[in-house]
Amino acid sequence: MTPKNSNKQQVKTEQRIKNPLPKRLYTIKEAAEYLGRGVWGVRDLIWKGILPVVKMEGGKKLYLDIRDIDLFIDKNKAIYR
Repeated sequence: MTPKNSNKQQVKTEQRIKNPLPKRLYTIKEAAEYLGRGVWGVRDLIWKGILPVVKMEGGKKLYLDIRDIDLFIDKNKAIYR
């Protein structure tokens, strides 16, 4: 890289805005990855009423609240011996 190009790269890096707040809503795909399940497995949990969803007004996309996902995990913990 020439010095001219490295200056451009530095400016681009400095202009990026980082979100200081943790992400709360996850897509079905992201929730599936978080849970270690398939997308259709998460959809099944939604259809059975086990996992609630958030639907934005006027939108079609469904989101899952990370708090609900963590609550689902906590409720389904078991100790096997």
